[in-house]
Amino acid sequence: MELDEFIRVNTVVEATKLVPEIPLHLATELTPLWHATESYLNQTNIGAPFWAFAWVGGQALARYILDEPETVEGLHVVDIGSGGGIVSIAAAMAGAAHITALDIDPVAATVCRLNAALNGVADHISAAEGDAIGYDFGQFDLILVGDVCYTRGESEDLTHHLRRAAAPVLFGDPGRQFMPRKGIHQVATYTVETSQEIEANPFTEASVWRMVGL
Repeated sequence: MELDEFIRVNTVVEATKLVPEIPLHLATELTPLWHATESYLNQTNIGAPFWAFAWVGGQALARYILDEPETVEGLHVVDIGSGGGIVSIAAAMAGAAHITALDIDPVAATVCRLNAALNGVADHISAAEGDAIGYDFGQFDLILVGDVCYTRGESEDLTHHLRRAAAPVLFGDPGRQFMPRKGIHQVATYTVETSQEIEANPFTEASVWRMVGL
């Protein structure tokens, strides 16, 4: 089975309640997809399917961008930890000149391309595989980071790298344990409905934060 087909077979096209403008290939239940991925792993190099969910920080950041299009309008943007591409697609819809959707998972690039095509913005998004830590952000006007602060070391390394970037940084995050606490300013907060398979509660508060430089 080809990767595109695997994604289509194991997901449904639907939108989140917070961002109804953007339909995505999403998993309605975690366990069946996880098992399907483990089986497919025997044939290919697919890892855990984090790309199949619209994580709450990404939803909040996408909502903010759609509500405040001047944030991205005309800019060259990079979306870190892009996953299925909800933030990248929101930026394209809001008028960004171009978006690089960057994710360390190679499958995310395929999912992002499928979702971008689904929303009619494929020409504005380039999906790339890569690690944001150490990535050259010099070509970008704005850095978007949607819900990536899950481990201490990687979060600290990423934060250190982002603080040295010339471009401004916007975080979407529900207050994960390793989100940076200093040098950030809250600009918006949303109540996000989510699955209790991936979050502790059916509703989660997620905020958008602007990072202050060094």
